[in-house]
Amino acid sequence: MTTILDELRRRAADPGRRILLTGAAVVTMDPGLGVMPRADLLIEGDRIAAVGPDLQAEDALIIDVTGAVLAPGFVDTHRHAWEAQLRRIMPDVNDLGEYVTSTLAGIAPAYQPQDMYIGTKLAALTAIDSGITTMLDFSHNSRTAAHSDAAIRALIDSGIRGVHASMRPHFGDWDGQWPADLTRLQDTYFTSSSGLLTLRLATLATGEIAGPDLAYGERLARTARDLGIGVSIDAVFGLPSSEAILGWAKQGLLGPDVALIHCTGLTPQAWQAMADTGAAVSLAPTSDAQIGLESAVPAVDEALAVGIRPSLSIDVEVALASDMFTQMRALHAIQRMRAVNAAYGTGEPPTRIGVHDVLDFATLQGARSIGLGDITGSLTPGKQADVLVIRAEDLNNMPLNDPIGTLVLGSDPRNIDTVLIAGQVRKWAGTVLDIDLAGLREDVRASRDRVLAAAGYRHTRS
Repeated sequence: MTTILDELRRRAADPGRRILLTGAAVVTMDPGLGVMPRADLLIEGDRIAAVGPDLQAEDALIIDVTGAVLAPGFVDTHRHAWEAQLRRIMPDVNDLGEYVTSTLAGIAPAYQPQDMYIGTKLAALTAIDSGITTMLDFSHNSRTAAHSDAAIRALIDSGIRGVHASMRPHFGDWDGQWPADLTRLQDTYFTSSSGLLTLRLATLATGEIAGPDLAYGERLARTARDLGIGVSIDAVFGLPSSEAILGWAKQGLLGPDVALIHCTGLTPQAWQAMADTGAAVSLAPTSDAQIGLESAVPAVDEALAVGIRPSLSIDVEVALASDMFTQMRALHAIQRMRAVNAAYGTGEPPTRIGVHDVLDFATLQGARSIGLGDITGSLTPGKQADVLVIRAEDLNNMPLNDPIGTLVLGSDPRNIDTVLIAGQVRKWAGTVLDIDLAGLREDVRASRDRVLAAAGYRHTRS
């Protein structure tokens, strides 16, 4: 296997390089291709060339992955990556107000550009380790242009398919450069449509948390349109956001290029407006339930009722898990519990989602919701080769009876043997490549300790 890795790296820059993965159960997440119990996957350069049984390819580097499941990489459509060195610092946070006061108002102002880099890189590398090949970084601590540059450099250096969604901080001193600085960012980092980076505008639904300047409306929509970028809107909760959604729909400010995050406690009228305009939805299953955002119930039923298939996201690692397996399982269990509870005693059959649904949300719908549906999200020939090799014969997975069930209910990051992003190997034999783990650990701890000391935040260090 070391020899194969050496050969993969030796030919990494060859646009005609061919890799043939053979003998796996292939979960394509392509509606026309489905699940193949035993098949091969051919990669040419950075793209998927073919998928099917008994493929032949001259000069291909052949990798036998018998006993594994091949799947598209997961897509995380909303994570505040800069917070990663604050992981689980408040695991039993009581509500949104406590998070906002502690993290956004208390700690965030102490971040320097280097802290942004360290947190974002840690989040991105952890994402790769857990099979997330695309991560939208909702970067809402851009106090200076240098803070934004550091966050973007971290995405580049990690090797992830990164979406930098830029927003100014909620509280504290900042340079006033946002949203005007988005033009510089686009000209500096996002001039190529063939790279791994995408730029979006990040904003909030209403002015309740941080004032009206951060609330989505005509001004910010015009900025996004002028730059030709999408918009991700956080803190979409309850009646105020419902009223805002109806207003945006009337103003023509909603569409497929706009993703609304959380969407808990919205009115039926707001949901219909979202469906009518083609707006995308990002659910944060553990965040909604654990932090207790509005109704505290992930809005999967409301989305599906109007024909919206949502995506999934991690949100804040200060209180939540870092991986997509947790999000899929949480949503699967919560929705099925609600469905059975609603039908209990009525004699009516419950309307339950299944494992295919949540995997669809975590892959194909994730890519579509942030404008990358033609690039990633499924193992479709022509798309970029964002591929997971998951060991299905490990102790916790064997025997392989149902590939999707194994992915969603059985697997976790330890079972991910290999991660390819645009055909480049980022994780191999269970280890993320090109990390000085001891050095990273030292940087993360030093950043955490400096930030917390500067913020006057007291906690038990380890």
